[in-house]
Formats: sequence, structure tokens, C-alpha cells
Amino acid sequence: MTHRLLEETKGRSRVLLTPRGGLTRSARRQRGVTLLGLLFWAVAIGFVAYVGLKTFPTVNEYLTIKRNVDAIAAEGLATVPEIRAAFDRRRDVEYSIQSISGKDLEITKENERVVIRFAYDAEVELFEPVYLLIKYKGSSQGARE
Repeated sequence: MTHRLLEETKGRSRVLLTPRGGLTRSARRQRGVTLLGLLFWAVAIGFVAYVGLKTFPTVNEYLTIKRNVDAIAAEGLATVPEIRAAFDRRRDVEYSIQSISGKDLEITKENERVVIRFAYDAEVELFEPVYLLIKYKGSSQGARE
């Protein structure tokens, strides 16, 4: 038995119909995104956005610490206590720095330049039993990591 396909033109698209009025097999496969596919991508994109929003404050804190360390190293302070005190003063003014203080800085001198290094861990709670651990480390400009 041979099936005859009927063509209907609706606007610019062609719809192939079987004699009973149903769509052909190839037309059914070309319908677009399924509901499950849409839900999967919505959950995946939502989770990435959620993790990004939860980690943004720690990234902001790291960038603030890096900017302050670079500024202090450029000031040309001579002693370790002066550098630590300068960082603590900036930390008191900058509300976003909470993970480290002046005593956590490693201060050395390389090629007649003051190099300030720092490292710390940040835990981000995603949901109650699951945490994301981010290890940050950095140094003043011109230092070799």
C-alpha cells in the first residue's frame, strides 16, 4: 500500500501531511527543542549563574587585595612593619578585604624592589553540605610567581 503525501503551504513553510492528516515522520523530528532539552539547558545555565553569583564576592576581594598590594609596593616603603601597617590601614578603609591582614603578607626584596606576596583560601557555600574551595595567591607587580 502506497502512502500519498499531501502538501499544504502555510506562509513560507511547507507542511507534509499523510492522508489521515498527521505529520510525516521527518516533519515530526524537525519540530525544534523538546521540553526536556529546554529544561536541561535552563538548569545548566541557572547552576552556572548561581555559582558565578556566589563566587563573585571572593573574586572581587582578590582583585581588591591585588590592587592594594600593588599600590603599597609602588609607594617605596622600606621596612616590613611599615608595609604591614600600610596594608592594615588600607584594609580598614576597604570593607571588602576580610580574608587576610598585614601579618599574612610575605614581604621580600628582589632586585632592589619590594615584593609582596599573599595566599589564602576562600570557601563558598553552594548549598548546605557542598562547598566550593578557591585558592587565591598573588604578588605585587614585577614579581616572579
